[in-house]
Amino acid sequence: MKALRFYAPEDVRLEERPEPECGPDEVKIRVRSCSTCGTDVKIFHNGHQNLTPPRTIGHEIAGEVVEVGSAVATTFDQHWEIGDRVQVIAAVPCGDCYECRRGWMAVCENQTSMGYQYEGGFAEYMVVPRQVLKVDGLNRVPDGITLDEASAAEPLACAINAQEQLGIEKGDVVVVFGAGPIGCMHIRVARGVHGCGPVYLVDVNADRLTMSAAVARPDEVIDGSEVDVVARVMELTGGRGADVVITATAAKVAQEQAIAMAARNGRISFFGGLPKTDPVIGCDSNVVHYRQLHIHGANGSAPEHNKRALEYISTGQVPVADLITHRIPLEDALSALDLVRSGTAIKVTVNP
Repeated sequence: MKALRFYAPEDVRLEERPEPECGPDEVKIRVRSCSTCGTDVKIFHNGHQNLTPPRTIGHEIAGEVVEVGSAVATTFDQHWEIGDRVQVIAAVPCGDCYECRRGWMAVCENQTSMGYQYEGGFAEYMVVPRQVLKVDGLNRVPDGITLDEASAAEPLACAINAQEQLGIEKGDVVVVFGAGPIGCMHIRVARGVHGCGPVYLVDVNADRLTMSAAVARPDEVIDGSEVDVVARVMELTGGRGADVVITATAAKVAQEQAIAMAARNGRISFFGGLPKTDPVIGCDSNVVHYRQLHIHGANGSAPEHNKRALEYISTGQVPVADLITHRIPLEDALSALDLVRSGTAIKVTVNP
């Protein structure tokens, strides 16, 4: 079979590999769609501390069951059939640590990941490991949605995890930094699930803003390369500021501006992580104190968020089909990473 393998930073190869063998407590799938994201580009250039090469990468995975291990039904009380359409979680909690026992699986201290410790989805076939089945992380894809849409459930799950911490209420003013696919998903979750008020989308790339606004339809776009973002939000809100600010971009300035523009009792999600070499921002502690701001981190998702994402997609509450702008065959997977890097696409799927 063909697989996209990471060997070292900027040494990623499409090569022939033997099909993986399915163990008694595993499920083998034929990968039909594996979406790409900015993390894949970071891995291409820099690798990752949790990724041991060589490794098949790709972590936003959907496909069809082709083999079920003999012990799966008895060990996990799960019943899979050949041909079942499935989606695979990316972040895999251990299920046993203090955080997992408290129900905080998104911050499991022993978390592993598809495409990092386990072989990922940029391949024709993949084995779903025991640990995924243990935490109920192999999900049935509802009828009526495509496997491309199902592969987008993983990033959507991350947006759901972040927003459930923010207490978004009907009518809240929401600002989203980052006009990528996750920014578009944040807009749709805030509206479709929480019924927020006006949404403003911020980026410094005018072309990307135009492209994403055409599908996500924010109430206004704000080009941070042209205007003072904080001043514009204050103007739009009559000087009160935003109730909710989500920084879906790896930019220090976005986090600093989020604090400056937040209204009293505002909620902020630091959704995008900063580079490990430069993670410290300037924060006026008195602004946080006197405005009674709530600043939240957001780390991936838990298995339950993936199930909810599939439900939201299937009911039309959070559509994702129109966010998929490019479908690339596995043979051209490196060009898919180039598209993500260039910012000229919204969501790109790789279809083995």
